[in-house]
Amino acid sequence: MHATGTSECPLRVAIVGSGPSGFYAAESLYKAAVPVRIDLFDRLPVPFGLVRGGVAPDHPKIKTVTRIFDRIAAHEGFQFFGNVQVGRDIAVDELRRYYDAVLFACGAEADRRLEVPGESLPGSHTATEFVGWYNGHPDYRDREFDLSSEVAVIVGQGNVAVDVCRILSKTVNELKDTDIAQHALEALAASRIRRIHLVGRRGPVQARFTSQELRELGALEACAPVVDPADLELDAASQAELEHPDNKHSQKNLSILREFAERPPSDAPKQCRIRFLRGPVEIRGTARVESVVFERNALEGEPFHLWARGTGETETLACGLVFRSVGYRGMAIPGVPFDEKRGVFPNVQGRIIEGGSPIPGLYAAGWIKRGPSGIIGTNKPDSAETVKALLEDMPALPPCPRRDSLELARLLHERGVRVVTYADWQAIDAEEIARGQQAGKPREKFTRLEDFLEVCRR
Repeated sequence: MHATGTSECPLRVAIVGSGPSGFYAAESLYKAAVPVRIDLFDRLPVPFGLVRGGVAPDHPKIKTVTRIFDRIAAHEGFQFFGNVQVGRDIAVDELRRYYDAVLFACGAEADRRLEVPGESLPGSHTATEFVGWYNGHPDYRDREFDLSSEVAVIVGQGNVAVDVCRILSKTVNELKDTDIAQHALEALAASRIRRIHLVGRRGPVQARFTSQELRELGALEACAPVVDPADLELDAASQAELEHPDNKHSQKNLSILREFAERPPSDAPKQCRIRFLRGPVEIRGTARVESVVFERNALEGEPFHLWARGTGETETLACGLVFRSVGYRGMAIPGVPFDEKRGVFPNVQGRIIEGGSPIPGLYAAGWIKRGPSGIIGTNKPDSAETVKALLEDMPALPPCPRRDSLELARLLHERGVRVVTYADWQAIDAEEIARGQQAGKPREKFTRLEDFLEVCRR
């Protein structure tokens, strides 16, 4: 046993990833009755992960959680190492020399593929690219989306699919007062998309979107939701799933979908068709996307474990744009075990394991721990569970040999890495808000790495 966690020798923790699970892990550590120093790393120069880069611009209330994160960052023993990519700028083994524990909260940045012919045709995109583009994420700033065709297809049944559908459906008037990136607002203003198909492989009871997100599709200025009542007919297993007393989520969704199905035909300039039990089997086109071939599905299995089986009956939907939103997976980092099948760091209660045994001092929280599920708040108990494991292990953790974050900062500087501090981020934040005020928006984000670093230099 050693004296880590005493006032003379505080516990040193590196958290990799500054999204909700990273901040909630920091909060749990500060609430524990042990002296602790936390350095929070992010490959981007700005914090907050998906709250900044993933939450839709027309959902500002969800983003107010960053006020809590700001309070966590104000702790005396907290430092932000922005613009530092662990595994590239500094190896995991090097990082472990400076910290008693390294906790990975780096999310799930890669997309799952449909694995169908034509998936890589121009005009076929992941939802992540589009979301990152309209949110001003530096990785996606220069992506281009051809919005000149009349029909767009979104494959997926989750909130991200609904976000993409809603942003394509909204008028400029509905988006101009949000923090949507200016380049996206200008492109959407010229969009000629009039019909949007939101298509799911399974039935309405299995859809993963929240009722709040679904309801918004029925209250748009210039777009009407369209649902075929035949799509809402349920097989026996789905009916049993729906009637389960704990399944309020599906009951609310189905009631909203039934209300959409009963609406009289609308003369709204845009239509959003919500469709179920159709799986894409091919994306067709010569130089770019021209259509998607869907196979009708039937559900098999027990309630809550239903999977979609193709029936052999197909239909072809002409379109010029496809967004794939069928889930995310984590990405491997050199020096950390990776479960290729699940796309997570293998772990038990947050302790990263190799060959069935925990690796002392390595932990995971959030999507890289459990897979991409839940909402922002789901990460709070998840991170708390990991921190509980870390604190239980603390007496047995070997103390790191180097206990100076300044020394680490110097090492990164020697490697040509410009570390962005939390004070730097606050300067960026203030400037983005000022830019937004000039445009009548809550903020106008910087979207390029050099722009962030220019603010830091000033």
